[in-house]
Amino acid sequence: MLVQFRVENHRSLRDEQILSLVATRMGDQDDDRLIRPKGLGEALLPAVALYGANASGKSNLMSALDFMRAAVLGSYRLWEPKGGTPQEPFVLSNKHAESSLYEVDIVLGGVRYRYGFVISATRVEEEWLYAWPHGRKQMWFQREGENFEFGKHLHAENGALIKSMTRSNSLYLSTAAQNNQTQLMSIFEWFRDIRFELRRGTTRSLDPSHMATLGNLFGPLRQLSLFQEDNDAYAHDRDAIVRLMQAADVGILDLKAADRETVRRDPGAFRKIVEKEYDFFFLHKSQFGAAWLPLDWQSAGTITLLGIATRLVAVLREGGVLCIDELEASLHPMLALEILRLFNDPKHNPRGAQLIFTTHDSNMLGNVLGDPPLRRDQIWFTEKDETGATKLYPLTDFHPRKEENLERGYLQGRYGAIPFLGDLIPAPNDTEKT
Repeated sequence: MLVQFRVENHRSLRDEQILSLVATRMGDQDDDRLIRPKGLGEALLPAVALYGANASGKSNLMSALDFMRAAVLGSYRLWEPKGGTPQEPFVLSNKHAESSLYEVDIVLGGVRYRYGFVISATRVEEEWLYAWPHGRKQMWFQREGENFEFGKHLHAENGALIKSMTRSNSLYLSTAAQNNQTQLMSIFEWFRDIRFELRRGTTRSLDPSHMATLGNLFGPLRQLSLFQEDNDAYAHDRDAIVRLMQAADVGILDLKAADRETVRRDPGAFRKIVEKEYDFFFLHKSQFGAAWLPLDWQSAGTITLLGIATRLVAVLREGGVLCIDELEASLHPMLALEILRLFNDPKHNPRGAQLIFTTHDSNMLGNVLGDPPLRRDQIWFTEKDETGATKLYPLTDFHPRKEENLERGYLQGRYGAIPFLGDLIPAPNDTEKT
């Protein structure tokens, strides 16, 4: 479970910014929605919402966590040995020549960990991992450039060999996990299990990762696992996705996938490559019966919901973190609200999964549909200053009263994080020159 995320010098996040998922005293400490992990003396939030004007940096916070995940999973295998790092610094000042920092506090198996690193354009400058078993701090490893220090509590199998294999532009955690240093695998797997739904332009189709997941679940020739628990997981996820689509009232009763093979030539190797692709069909109800319709005939909202569903059902079943950029995009506000309520409901979220999402939907701040869906400490804002740098801050900085109308206050600019609009388009008869 994520306790907090700290980042500095990533895209518009020029200065150090911290997103905390620790419940504050401002909210109800007996709230059933809160997660109370073993090994942590504080309650955690199951979801946080990020509000802010367009281009204020909400998506960049998601991007920063995604970058950290990618570095942990792939720096050892995928970063070119002599290619430096794919750093993404703030480029609107001399900060672009400085290093970038990424750090998470997490709780796994009743133990709190703090892992982070600092990278420049050429190499990993620093890396560290600390643990707090039984509330006592342990240093597992620290790194400054090529110099490593290992604590006595890190039982490093082949530690000297793994250290020698860690390039200047790869993370030790990435190298150690890829070479089966078992004590670090749970931390590596926590990063692997973070799921993202990031907006990259508008699309009316599923991305390849969604297609692979759905094809595996609904394809006719899916090879069953030898392990019963994996089969149970497949069955659970298939049933959950179908039930979610039915409950969303988009007219879908069922779905299926038909696989087909495509052949392309590799010009470099002079060989054929056979790839499997899927065509998806949806059973729609009507007064004349039911009919299977192809993916291309589905609405943007249906496709968005289906993509989210592939991540949603797995994270609620297994636990972990799900990050969704623009939760309300192409979705009815009540549907986005129901997704949030799944994370806030311990019955549907028994493993303490967490949702981090960006949104412009001010309805989530109000109480038109009953009790406010978000606690005051679940609401965060992003705002850019005159230099183009993003500031991240929580609603609790303003100490709002329990009965305060948060939606009205936000739209009136009481908390900042809204656009200041001029005349978007001049009137046709406006002859004044700008």
